[in-house]
Amino acid sequence: MRDGPRDSTGVAAGRDRERDDARVAAAPDGPRARTGAPAGERPGPRSRAAQWAVRGLLPLSLVLWLLSLRSVPLDEMRDLGLLQVLPPLFWAAAVLLTLGFCLALSDRRTHGAWLTGYVLGLIALIHATPTLLYPTLRYSWAWKHLAVVDAMVRHGGEVPNANKFSVYNDWPGFFQLNALFLRATGLESAVGYAAWTPAFANALLLVPLLLLYRCVTRDRRLVWGAVWIFYSCSWVGQDYFAPQTFAFLLFMAVTALVFRQLPSSALPRPDPRRRGGWPPALLAAVVVLVAAVVVSHPLTPLMLISALVALSLPRRNRPVVLPLLAATVALTAVWDTTVARSYISVHIGNLTQSLVQPDRNVTAGLAPLGDAASGQILLSWVDRGLSATVVVLAMAGFLVRRWTRRTGLPLLAVAPIPLLAVNAYGGEMLFRAYLFALPAAAFLVAALLLPSDARRYAPRALVVYPVFLALLGGLVFGYYGKEAVNRFTPGEVAAARYVTEHAPPDSTIIMLTSDVPGIDMDYDQHPRIELAYQDPHDTRRLVDHPVAGVTAFAYGATEERPAYLVLSRAQDMNGYLTGSLPADTSERLRSALADAPGFTRVYADEDAVVYRYVTPRSGGAR
Repeated sequence: MRDGPRDSTGVAAGRDRERDDARVAAAPDGPRARTGAPAGERPGPRSRAAQWAVRGLLPLSLVLWLLSLRSVPLDEMRDLGLLQVLPPLFWAAAVLLTLGFCLALSDRRTHGAWLTGYVLGLIALIHATPTLLYPTLRYSWAWKHLAVVDAMVRHGGEVPNANKFSVYNDWPGFFQLNALFLRATGLESAVGYAAWTPAFANALLLVPLLLLYRCVTRDRRLVWGAVWIFYSCSWVGQDYFAPQTFAFLLFMAVTALVFRQLPSSALPRPDPRRRGGWPPALLAAVVVLVAAVVVSHPLTPLMLISALVALSLPRRNRPVVLPLLAATVALTAVWDTTVARSYISVHIGNLTQSLVQPDRNVTAGLAPLGDAASGQILLSWVDRGLSATVVVLAMAGFLVRRWTRRTGLPLLAVAPIPLLAVNAYGGEMLFRAYLFALPAAAFLVAALLLPSDARRYAPRALVVYPVFLALLGGLVFGYYGKEAVNRFTPGEVAAARYVTEHAPPDSTIIMLTSDVPGIDMDYDQHPRIELAYQDPHDTRRLVDHPVAGVTAFAYGATEERPAYLVLSRAQDMNGYLTGSLPADTSERLRSALADAPGFTRVYADEDAVVYRYVTPRSGGAR
């Protein structure tokens, strides 16, 4: 039904203003759109000063950032990780980089290359900093994924006796792609380039983000503002060397290509190439991308299905969405019932149980904070606050900028909610739902903060500067706050390498936590035990009687199949930060094992120590 003029100054007038905002937000770029001034008008002194500031602040901030990394006392990291050891010069670089970006947004004369440079500078500052600072690969799960690639190279495909790592046999796409790359290049390991995955993956993600946003608006300020907000709020950390990183990049590429084909009602003059359907060659290419997602990760295909179902709700979208939705459902069903059947059949009971516990699925990711270090409690609340802020601002953008409702992005933002309710995904579903909703939510936030009226934009861009700084500040808490555990020293890597090189097949490897870099390199040959995550009775025994707590899991070790206990700095820090074990557990273990029968210290470093254990005969000493 067509809206009538109910009140000359009321509802109808408000709708007129809404349509005007939509036209300005989606107006094609022209001379007036680029300059924000009548054709031929030259920029004034203030505008020229802003242009020079934009050109100067980017290189200045990058130089300050690199200088700040010369001497960072990494060994002093504790509760707040990198936050407490990065020098003031680093924070000055972040402040100046954000200021320069806001100035670039405020002036329509700014060339797109400068906006690109600022965003890439932000990516480098956030994601390349740990890589440049640390001498070894960051994060224990990245090391685990290196081990999977190595095992698949050794076995030429599926890895036998994978145990807890068997899930990777069922979704091997990411690992097989890296194995193929290693064989093609002659590299021995992916460790050399895995460290740069966060920076590289985020830089690649810029392409589908730009394509997605440009499909719903022609106002480049909204486009680049949304991009900046996305990178400033993506604190979850799913950008390391992992299948999720690879699958999310493909998810965004598929989503952007879908939006490129959708008939857009937000643009006053839609792209004539959008005919409400797929060119056969493009559809085939997108289906190939979907297939790569399906074989690489168990969760992302379900997120894609949920997104496509949401986008199919408007009838005008169905000629585009339904063919791809059918292909995605078919590919996922075929894969899950054939290759991944072994994993699905074992865990189907947990999935069924999760369906009737939606409240527990949502709260599973909110870890209890009572035993954690005080700094980690602060970090957790900042993470929650940043996530809640994004949700609230996105909802406000949806309500205030009503033209955004016709873009399809609100549907994309709420698409992860059904999966959030049906499965906990090991306690991570809340974070994954936030990750998949963030690209759409970031645009809604940008639409709220950045006006489409060019006359109001220059002052507003500087007003939102503190908001941009606050969002970036929240990000660094979540992204850098656990670096005391995520960072590994060369001594810790060497300790793990000693074990994997000297331990005979079927030897048991015992650790306090999983934070031992490279200890899983031969995971198909060695059972591994993490003492902090055992039954509470076993954990109490470890705390009260350290030697008995270890030997209970190594009983029966022989000369042919000994057990190895690895103690290290990162494990100690994990216990301290999370409260999973008393902070002095490792120290008490080292003291007790000094003269314990059956234990021999075979490797020692200031950051790690390895004990070899063989069960004593008749209770005597070795």
